[in-house]
Amino acid sequence: MDVMPLLLLVAGSAAIAAAARRTPMPPPLLLVAAGLAVSYLPGVPEYTLDPHIVLPLILPPLLHTAATDSSYLDLRAQLRPVALLSVGYVLFATFAVGWVLYLIVPGLPLTAALVFGAVVAPPDAVAATAVARRVGLPSRITTILQGESLLNDATAITAFRVAVAAAVGEGATWAGGVGEFLLAAVGGVAVGLVLMAPLHWLRVHVKEALLQNTLSLLIPFAAYAAAEQVHASGVIAVVVVALYLGHRAWEVDFATRLQEDAVWKMVAFVLESAVFALIGLQLPVVLKGLGEYEGVDAAWYAVAVFAVVVVVRFVWVYPATWLPPLLSARIREREGRPGWKAPFVIAWAGMRGVVSLAIAFSIPVTAESENFPQRNLLLFLTFTTVIGTLVVQGLTLPPLIRILKLPGRDARAETLAEANAQAQASRTAEERLDELLADERNALPAPLAERLRSVLERRRNAVWERLGQVNPVTGESVDDTYRRLSREMISAEREVFVRLRDARYIDDEMLRTLLRRLDLEEAAAYREAT
Repeated sequence: MDVMPLLLLVAGSAAIAAAARRTPMPPPLLLVAAGLAVSYLPGVPEYTLDPHIVLPLILPPLLHTAATDSSYLDLRAQLRPVALLSVGYVLFATFAVGWVLYLIVPGLPLTAALVFGAVVAPPDAVAATAVARRVGLPSRITTILQGESLLNDATAITAFRVAVAAAVGEGATWAGGVGEFLLAAVGGVAVGLVLMAPLHWLRVHVKEALLQNTLSLLIPFAAYAAAEQVHASGVIAVVVVALYLGHRAWEVDFATRLQEDAVWKMVAFVLESAVFALIGLQLPVVLKGLGEYEGVDAAWYAVAVFAVVVVVRFVWVYPATWLPPLLSARIREREGRPGWKAPFVIAWAGMRGVVSLAIAFSIPVTAESENFPQRNLLLFLTFTTVIGTLVVQGLTLPPLIRILKLPGRDARAETLAEANAQAQASRTAEERLDELLADERNALPAPLAERLRSVLERRRNAVWERLGQVNPVTGESVDDTYRRLSREMISAEREVFVRLRDARYIDDEMLRTLLRRLDLEEAAAYREAT
């Protein structure tokens, strides 16, 4: 097996994603553009999206990390809009986009058009969260978009399977389609509920951090595979398990959390970068064999489908946002009357991504290519829709949010809430310390006891200092200066340890022990700063 193409893909996409962070352009868009450009360079191998790799091996870890970073409580509070988008909108878009494609493409069967509708119906989890993080959307909109993108893949994949069965003549019926959807949804939830508690128990009771992190990496694949084994939705199972584990992560050993955070950030960075680069690299593949649809016809179909995909989302989002408060006094009292700006952003943020391409590439191929008409055209339209939404909507979303002047996160209010929470926790910790020191078994010399109290005091004051005055020379707060000086001191200590190792006063094993101690202190200072 030639590993060089895979190595080049991972290394190249990671380098481009890192460079994109220094530009105003969102990394997903720069990666797609780079993939498009590189795909036509001489000697570049052909990268084909294999749905048997993307769906079971790439999608689960991306969903897992997105779900664990989400808030179960926030998602529960926004359950109605999330459900209306992740289920209602996906089914509506499947039929609406499919029907329009059936009308404009001569000879295309309605069942094949519905297959395409299911393919392009779900906005992408990776694209949504990447753009939301970059542009700083209000928290409620971010929660709704994240919740939608976590669950809509399950609806789209189920609708796709039903439509494919009808298209290839396997006798699919409406009743059978509804039954399959219910099996996928209810079964996925059931599998997630069955797995989440035992998996969390293992995470809590396995004390070796390396074993715990190995378990953490296996969890999304295990949940996905277990659900798919019983013909349920692996996507839903992964999300249910991840939401539970993220909600209970505070019960896991601190060493595991520190390692796990670093490991999953690296995994998500590599996979997200490679996924968006792969999207751009698909152009030669989808153009191959386009045949009779090349040229003006293909361009017309691509523009029409893109426009329909965008319009259909607006057609769904506004009624889904405005009707519930109009019909329910309780919703109206709790949420007030929604304006037009937030639904506009939610509608415009419907970028498609790699999941749509992976589903499209799983459209069956037969020897005669007769069992699924116009497969190459559907692949091409999927590609152009994904690229169109990423480029047009992804590039215009940040300025759109600025023009609409949506209220962002209130940094000062959040800092005040953090300070009050820290003050309450510090008081409780101080009371607990007094109780422990009152026991003669916990006797400590006065300087050490005072050191414990000073740590509490330092932690309590750190947040308040962020609200205080800044140094007129450096622009730093007192807390910023404290952390910078602390890092400078740690750096000086590190240089001494290395010099002593080089002089053979200490060996490398002792050096690693001493450096790890300093690294933990510096990591703690960095985490306080962020």
